Amino acid sequence: MEGDRILLTGANGQIGTELTIELQKIYGEDNVIATDIREPSERISRFEILDILDSSKLDAFIAENKISQVYHLAALLSSKGEENPAFTWKLNFDAYIKLLEIGRDRQLKKIFFPSTIGIYGPTTPKRDTPQNSSFEPATVYGISKFTGELWSDYFNKRYGLDVRGLRYPGVISHKVRPAGGTTDFAVEIFFDAREKSSYNCYLKAGTRLPMMYMPDVMKATLELMHADRSSISTSMAYNIHGFSLSPEELAAEIKSYLPDFEISYNPDHRQAIADSWTESIDDSLARRDWSWNAEYDMTSMVKDMIEQMIK
Repeated sequence: MEGDRILLTGANGQIGTELTIELQKIYGEDNVIATDIREPSERISRFEILDILDSSKLDAFIAENKISQVYHLAALLSSKGEENPAFTWKLNFDAYIKLLEIGRDRQLKKIFFPSTIGIYGPTTPKRDTPQNSSFEPATVYGISKFTGELWSDYFNKRYGLDVRGLRYPGVISHKVRPAGGTTDFAVEIFFDAREKSSYNCYLKAGTRLPMMYMPDVMKATLELMHADRSSISTSMAYNIHGFSLSPEELAAEIKSYLPDFEISYNPDHRQAIADSWTESIDDSLARRDWSWNAEYDMTSMVKDMIEQMIK
């Protein structure tokens, strides 16, 4: 890893905020450059404004800063992306193709491309969804991410570009309140529990979805990117799984710490998106290839979230 210089796009997001810190611990603050289209809410040692839609500036930035690896996190998520599908495609996919071309031409060492459980659809097995299954995404977010996976695989096989990815489930973290995703309820509920002891959920009580706690998100991302290339068997994104939960199960666990907490339900347009997704994930390929194993389940996640946010 000596001599590596890292670029993060979309660094102000839920994952980017914490991944920047973790990468700086490994590579040093001077060797990790976080970028986004707006200034971050908290100070970051090396941060620069960068619009990834401007491919010429992106190419020049990578060349001038001698970037060797890119963690490409910039994207619009499932719910927010439906407000403007054409722009979501432009940001989520068109910009990624340009990055792949830059990676090929500049001979980048590695590119990380995050995918999503949103690539699955109504014909996908709901439980223990396999690595290779039917793909009928119901949102432009899912469509763009699955198409991105195909192009990642193409650039790997055609040009030898080392592209790696993970199909993130819902991500739970206490540091950033997310916006624009279908699984955001699993984070919003903690913020509202702290602020008003109640939460009005936009999904039905029994809607079960796969989730992962942020420490495990960091663990999976870094373990994959640091794995020996010989152990990586796919340039499509890997399935990874932490645990599955429904809003009512999560609320009950929170209530064991905060007895006055109450939840209500008012399903909106995100219910249809959630209904098209899977309930649990088979991540045996990641376990086989690079010894992936989640450390948190729902119970230990809630305990830590309560300790970090409320008590």
